[in-house]
Amino acid sequence: MKKFALTLFLVLGSLTIQAQELKWETDINKAMEISKKSKKPLMLFFTGSDWCGWCIRLQKEVLKTPEFAKWANKNVVLVELDFPRRSPQQPELQKQNQELQQIFGIQGFPTVWFAKASKKDGKINFEQLGSTGYVAGGPAAWLSGADKILAKDKKS
Repeated sequence: MKKFALTLFLVLGSLTIQAQELKWETDINKAMEISKKSKKPLMLFFTGSDWCGWCIRLQKEVLKTPEFAKWANKNVVLVELDFPRRSPQQPELQKQNQELQQIFGIQGFPTVWFAKASKKDGKINFEQLGSTGYVAGGPAAWLSGADKILAKDKKS
């Protein structure tokens, strides 16, 4: 009986861990396809993953929590747009991220934009819903702000 209980605990534990794993897209075109199919807006996370202290703090305090994982799976398509200083990055990815940085007017990190995207005549168009950054207070405070941004879209 103890072996059965232990096995059940391990299986359920591993399912919980898998459920909390999030898929962060790095290719905006792939993220747009997922967004279109799921009818969820994009959450664009502009970060300096290997040098930006506030980015690392946002990751640790919010983006890597079970509360955020549950919320994100229900509400958004996650897109990480990284601007590393020490880690190598593919030139195509670097170019894509720089273009998106210009489109969204990113001046500091971390910045998180919520947006809807569509393609017309091969050109990507973004409907910007709102943005945020690091918010003190952990996942509850950050998610409250994100919900307010997404609620504006649902009203229109």
